Amino acid sequence: MGPGVIELTTENPINGRSQLTIGTLGRRRAEVLYDPAMDVPVGAVSIRAWRPPVPGVREVLHARFGSHAYPLHTHDTWTLFIVDEGAIRYDLGGHERGAVSSMVSVLPPHVVHDGRPGARNGYRKRVVYLEAELIGEHLVGPAADRPVLPEPGLRNQVASLHDTLTCIDDAFEAEIRLNAIVERIRGSLGEAEPEPPPSSAGQLAERLRADLEAHLFEPFTMAAAAAAIGTEPTRLARVFAKEYGIAPHAYVLGRRIEAARERILDGQSLADVAAEVGFYDQAHLTRRFTAFLGIPPGQFRRDAAPRRWSVGHPLVSETRPTNAGW
Repeated sequence: MGPGVIELTTENPINGRSQLTIGTLGRRRAEVLYDPAMDVPVGAVSIRAWRPPVPGVREVLHARFGSHAYPLHTHDTWTLFIVDEGAIRYDLGGHERGAVSSMVSVLPPHVVHDGRPGARNGYRKRVVYLEAELIGEHLVGPAADRPVLPEPGLRNQVASLHDTLTCIDDAFEAEIRLNAIVERIRGSLGEAEPEPPPSSAGQLAERLRADLEAHLFEPFTMAAAAAAIGTEPTRLARVFAKEYGIAPHAYVLGRRIEAARERILDGQSLADVAAEVGFYDQAHLTRRFTAFLGIPPGQFRRDAAPRRWSVGHPLVSETRPTNAGW
């Protein structure tokens, strides 16, 4: 679980006694998503639930159930889920359905359903609950008839989305990934692709780049940027990547790492650098910096070559150069 997201974990050992852990960071108040006093049946049960700062996401749930069966119920959200182990059986709108690890399933809002293990050892699943307007309530009927989405590669996309939803510094990337998934879900349920607005792709990409630069070290959402520009978030991300050869979230990360390098070489503390350039904390800076440059920021600073002015060579290293990349 990444810092900055609110998590509730319930572990139910074989003896049936439940233990509750609510994890938060900083001074943020915990929001309990599940009642710790709820009855948990004997058997292996593990639940992790949190609300990431991603537009359109109501809740994320990672759960393992050995024998628990959900009673009939409804949500006011879309339920997008994948099964990692075992199988699930469920009734949706009076029709029996199933889900296994190769499938992506989406349950529409306001349609009655239940859930139970479809395999002897239960199941493990990952779920994203999406606000109703994100996919659109006009697609409730098609989803109730066809809850399994046969889109090639969609399961890998959903799994990658969950990887980004666990870390607050990945919220921008998670939003972009989610928008692309939602577009595929809409198409799979029969919605025609919307007509693109008259603005040229180059103009849209440049407006987004300027917006990203103006808010480089601040939280940023494609939903707000697209609304201000007057287009769809998925199209905006797509034209940016086509125009500049890089996804918007990767562009922001590279620019933040560049700013961090400058500040590290100026002698600032890593904690201050992380705060200034938009990372959640020093640990997140270290993880991203290391993945980007191949060395952690502390080593980058230790190995930085002393520099002196020299005639003909304005910056000359007196020791070996750093492995600083391009």
